[in-house]
Amino acid sequence: MPLQNRVDPSGQIERNAARGLFMGNRGGALHDANQTIVRTRRTRTWIICLTEFKNRRRKLMQPGKYTELFFLDEAVALSAGHRPCFECRRQDALAFGAALARARCMSRLSAPQIDDLLEADRMIPADHPSRQISMNRIGSLPDGAFVSDDEHYFVVCSGKLLRWSFSGYEPVDAPARMKKHVLLLTTPNASLQALSHGYRPVFHPSATGTIAGHI
Repeated sequence: MPLQNRVDPSGQIERNAARGLFMGNRGGALHDANQTIVRTRRTRTWIICLTEFKNRRRKLMQPGKYTELFFLDEAVALSAGHRPCFECRRQDALAFGAALARARCMSRLSAPQIDDLLEADRMIPADHPSRQISMNRIGSLPDGAFVSDDEHYFVVCSGKLLRWSFSGYEPVDAPARMKKHVLLLTTPNASLQALSHGYRPVFHPSATGTIAGHI
């Protein structure tokens, strides 16, 4: 049975055998001695890490160690409420912070300040009116933003909606196959602001044919 360590765009931690491009954590152990998730968070620091860094090796879900979480790609991780790690992904973390600072007309933002903003966003209920967006406004969302129709998750990529699964993305004929005219944004507002002001997330190859990076 696969470990319960795959994260969906809403931040839920599930069991799935599919592999992801990125790892992350939420500041501590979320699992018990049986490698079962018993809590969804430890601290407000939720990060997105590389799966390989300085030849470090970890055994997954060890007692007392932080829980290794895995994401299909960076767009999913941002939607789940995480941000780039300032150690293993320093340049991306700085780019994310700079984009968010531009959105808020600030000169810079520290990691704790970014964590505070994301924490506030994570406290907003998923069905809050501020998270609702009509289908005719989907075109205003930046690449990397996620929405949901309560049954599926969809990411905006190159102006199109792609349906997410743990294994990858597939195109969807929107709005013909969408079941609702009002969708729910799952990407936190702070991350939406960063995406809207120049931050370019890494997509899974199924979204673009190649992995999109930062310029």
